[in-house]
Amino acid sequence: MANSPSQIDTQVVDVQSSEVESQLSSLVYDMSQQVHMVMQNMLKMIAEIDQNSSGIMEEVEKCKNLALERKKSLEEEKERFQKAAFAVLDMLNDRD
Repeated sequence: MANSPSQIDTQVVDVQSSEVESQLSSLVYDMSQQVHMVMQNMLKMIAEIDQNSSGIMEEVEKCKNLALERKKSLEEEKERFQKAAFAVLDMLNDRD
């Protein structure tokens, strides 16, 4: 029994279709692996960014506190100078 030409054509198409499906499956698998690796790298970078931003926020808070302390110190110093200046002015006014 010999295969008819249409049966041979069908078999060739089936083989080609099977090869294409295999290639597509392999391509999809490779792409999914690459996407998985990229996602893992992104998650690592996000974790690193979160850690760095926490450190930056701590530094900002420290600087803010130092600036507030410095402002308070300068205001106290300003008050002392104003009191001293008023005392000098009172002394000068009492001389007359």
